[in-house]
Amino acid sequence: MEAKKMKLFIDSAEVDKIREAWAWGIIDGVTTNPSHVAKTGRKHLEVYREICDIVDGPISLETITLTAREMVPEGRALAKIHKNVVVKVPITKEGLMAVKEFTAEGIKTNVTVTFSPLQAMLAAKCGATYISPFVGRLDAIGQFGMEVVRQIKTIYTNYGFSTQVLTAAVRHPTHVLEAALAGSDVCTMAFDVLEQLYQHPLTDIGIDIFLRDWAKVPKA
Repeated sequence: MEAKKMKLFIDSAEVDKIREAWAWGIIDGVTTNPSHVAKTGRKHLEVYREICDIVDGPISLETITLTAREMVPEGRALAKIHKNVVVKVPITKEGLMAVKEFTAEGIKTNVTVTFSPLQAMLAAKCGATYISPFVGRLDAIGQFGMEVVRQIKTIYTNYGFSTQVLTAAVRHPTHVLEAALAGSDVCTMAFDVLEQLYQHPLTDIGIDIFLRDWAKVPKA
């Protein structure tokens, strides 16, 4: 049986940062959203195609329409961009109707702007590939975002749902740690949070000590 691993995604549409993070060898995929794309000032399809050329892993591209009737053709078009595309859909009645159709067609989906375990249960019943609880936004209004992740995991385990939990709106490394301890399948984060995962002051001190001591070793 293949060992389970936690996947790390970068949450960005900045091609240069995605390219750099991919080169580190630690990320497994990408999540984007309309706000990220707007910040690039570029045409969205150009950005999407570049990302697909860089990253060999799931790449979430978000729909911007509001009805299932509109989302389904929009999602089909996104899915045709590349085999790794995951269609990102909001957790609304219309969104989940679209997810049901995408699932029947074999199109992978990421159900986004999720804030409750009951929303996550509905998404799983419609066959969502990923569910994205926004932990940072819950924390910001005085709720415990990671508790929602734990509750979702419990529900999915209870009933054997195959939907993967993708912890999103991650604000700092502690969120990543808590997501890993909660058994989240994926954690997506900004470039700066990815960088922070490497950092510890004792690591810097230890390297400095070793290098200063090595300088004292006779070289001849």
